[in-house]
Amino acid sequence: MPARYILALDQGTTSSRAILFDRAGAIIASAQRELTQHYPQPGWVEHDANEIWSGQWAVVEQVLAEAGARASDIAAIGITNQRETVVVWDRETSQPIHRAIVWQCRRTAAHCDRIRQDGFERVLRANTGLVADAYFSSTKIVWLLENVPGARDLAARGRLACGTVDSWLVWKLTQGRVHATDVSNASRTQLLSLRSLTWDDEILRYFSIPRSLLPELKPSSGILGETDLLGGHAIPIAGVAGDQQASLFGQRCFIPGAAKNTYGTGCFLLMNTGDHFAVSPPGLLSTVAWQRRGAATYALEGSVFIAGAAVQWLRDELGLIATAHESEEAARSVPDNGGVYFVPALTGLGAPYWNPHARGAILGLTRGSNRNHLIRAALESMAYQTRDVTDCMAQVSGFHPTDLRVDGGAARNDFLLQFQADILGIPIERAPLAECTALGAALLAGLAVGFWKENEIVSSEFASGSDRARQRRFEPLMEPARREELWSGWRRAVAQVLFRGD
Repeated sequence: MPARYILALDQGTTSSRAILFDRAGAIIASAQRELTQHYPQPGWVEHDANEIWSGQWAVVEQVLAEAGARASDIAAIGITNQRETVVVWDRETSQPIHRAIVWQCRRTAAHCDRIRQDGFERVLRANTGLVADAYFSSTKIVWLLENVPGARDLAARGRLACGTVDSWLVWKLTQGRVHATDVSNASRTQLLSLRSLTWDDEILRYFSIPRSLLPELKPSSGILGETDLLGGHAIPIAGVAGDQQASLFGQRCFIPGAAKNTYGTGCFLLMNTGDHFAVSPPGLLSTVAWQRRGAATYALEGSVFIAGAAVQWLRDELGLIATAHESEEAARSVPDNGGVYFVPALTGLGAPYWNPHARGAILGLTRGSNRNHLIRAALESMAYQTRDVTDCMAQVSGFHPTDLRVDGGAARNDFLLQFQADILGIPIERAPLAECTALGAALLAGLAVGFWKENEIVSSEFASGSDRARQRRFEPLMEPARREELWSGWRRAVAQVLFRGD
């Protein structure tokens, strides 16, 4: 019998998921496991790469058991992953030489300052579309080579392999037979030329990163290798994309000008810019969206470092809520923010400010401020940061969205999306399927092996299924004068954080 499903692996910053999709794009089964966060020093964030793999594989086995599926039922595997996070491992033992350095980690901020002082940021922006910031992979790789004893020597001898999390998963799935990445993930390393879609020799020389360390470059939709870990039946790994690019694909933003915003750990607004790479304008990034059939599609991106992670911080570090779901009720329990603003620069500020030294702040507190004002301010901060990005995007690109497609975990929060519509002054369209990132990876894989055809996935009925009820359009209701009053308060709060961060 023909294979019935596509298996999507969604390895995120805070959890690993596995999701089975059927031919209608509906979710048949899903499983999730949280990932331990390690903070060895203030501003440093790490993951255990072995835990990433073991957790990801555990949910694969769980989801197949839940669906009663066998390996022969899987037509292909698609992978999507937290971007910029770096793993370096020994090719002979398949053991990481250090914990993975997470995209949020700020340990290389001083190195990025030196890059700017050298004047090399101009080359990075022109060749890779990215700015000199600790967010990206390049300086993380340098840190590992310089700080792990013996790493430089092992790398020079070709003993080490390096990659973003997708590369690590592909390596483990193929039992070390394949060391590869797709160009969307590679475009976030700061080592890829966006014009030629090859590793950039000038940048590799500047960072003293051996080319032998890096994975082979592959399209986002196409067979990278096979895994036979499930009962010996070979399953092709046929789609790979960074999480935000996968979300753009899952939202079916296939034409230039189409845009989406994902509310996850961070907040990421991407706009399809077609087949033309343009040097990123101030405040924004240029990136590869995906590559299919030999052709690349590019995107303009605004990356916010802390969005849903601010609510997680309120839960895990302050104990103000027991679950993220409680935040909506708490926010609605007060009529407004009471003048309280939370600027969640817990790992610096990303787009459009790009200030790695900024630190989080809660401003506007009075004797009347309470727990609910702070929780509401955390939710509102996601909407304010999204407006920061959309305003910047409109200024530099002329793109004035008439509405915005949204997804991600925090997009389940109706209060947030209504406030987002109010503060932007445009409608917000929530996707019927919450897991657009995993869907994007599944689509890239499914299209590569002929599981789906192009005309099927653009149908309005595709991937709606039983989740149709969650699809909703949020219209702006706030008076313009109130919108600008709140927005002015946010801008004053950010200005104070930036002043202290300089």
